[in-house]
Amino acid sequence: MDKPKKISRQQVYTLLVQVGRKDGDGLPKNATGGALMIYASGVDEAEAVRETVAILKQADLAPLDVTGYGTLEEREAQGHEIAEDERELMERALAENSVVVAQLTPFFKGEESAEDGLVQ
Repeated sequence: MDKPKKISRQQVYTLLVQVGRKDGDGLPKNATGGALMIYASGVDEAEAVRETVAILKQADLAPLDVTGYGTLEEREAQGHEIAEDERELMERALAENSVVVAQLTPFFKGEESAEDGLVQ
C-alpha cells in the first residue's frame, strides 16, 4: 500500500533585495549596489527571507534591505500582472525548494534604491 504523498507547506515568495558593495560581489566596478528580484520558497515569508539572506551572504553579496511582495496568489489578489516566465521561475523555486534570482539591477551614483516599477 502506497503512503499518501506528504503535502508540502512550502510556498514561493517574491522578494526584492537591495544589496550594498562587498569585495567579490560580482557587481559592475562602478556600481554603488544593486537590487535583486528573487523567488524563494519557504513555509512562510520569514523563512524565505532568512534563506535568501543566508544564500546571498554565501555568494559574497551584502544584503541591506528585503521587501516582500507575497505569494503568487497574494500578488494576483493585489492586481499584479505576472508573466509566464515569472510563473515558471516561481514553479522552479518551489520544485527545487530553492532561491531563484530572476533579475539583478545594478545601481550607480544617484540610484541608491529600487525603483517602484521593478515589481508590477
